[in-house]
Amino acid sequence: MNEQHNHIVKSYDDEQRALLDELIRMGQMSASQLEAALDVVERRDDRAAERVVANDEAIDALERQINHDVIHLIRRGPLAGDLRVILAALRVASDIERIGDYAANIAKRSLALNLAPPLPHTRGLGTLGRMAVQQVRDVLDAYVNRDGAAALYVRERDAELDTLYTGLFRELLTYMMEDARAITPCTHLLFMAKNLERIGDHATNIAENVWFLIHGEERMPPRDKRDDSNTAVV
Repeated sequence: MNEQHNHIVKSYDDEQRALLDELIRMGQMSASQLEAALDVVERRDDRAAERVVANDEAIDALERQINHDVIHLIRRGPLAGDLRVILAALRVASDIERIGDYAANIAKRSLALNLAPPLPHTRGLGTLGRMAVQQVRDVLDAYVNRDGAAALYVRERDAELDTLYTGLFRELLTYMMEDARAITPCTHLLFMAKNLERIGDHATNIAENVWFLIHGEERMPPRDKRDDSNTAVV
């Protein structure tokens, strides 16, 4: 009886590890997609942009597999601690999938952006993008290592990303007001920048789920939020 119980526990642990492996792979794919999307914006490479858009389906497929695996684990009647792991995995998978969607959208908009002459503001987008990529990679490391301090740091740094986004938002609005020909390409850049700001928000969501994984319902410290684009005056 003891041997059978140990076998069941080992099997359950193996399935949890497989779930974590899937999440890590999905997270790495999303981060790589984001890096690739930013690269095609800089290089104005339509063919590579189309590949990034097409690759989003692989991330969606992994999320569907993770959802299936989570349902299977829940049906096996997890203990309270295991249930926390499973719920966090479900939430993290959803955030990673959205990050992949935003990366694909950036690549898709780059196709439209390439119809206009190059703009200097893509450099500002690149800076914002590099910070977003770092946030994603750091929070995935925090999730894998169950590192609450690292998760908190990612969450706190979201304010820096918001500040960069608001600065680029104001710069683009000013440029659009000065030159009507820039309105269409700058609008695409604005949407791309907003996608990156939202990616930072999803990295923050993952950080909060790392905290939940470690501390349960214990409240996190308050955080700064600096997206002032809704009230920007130029």
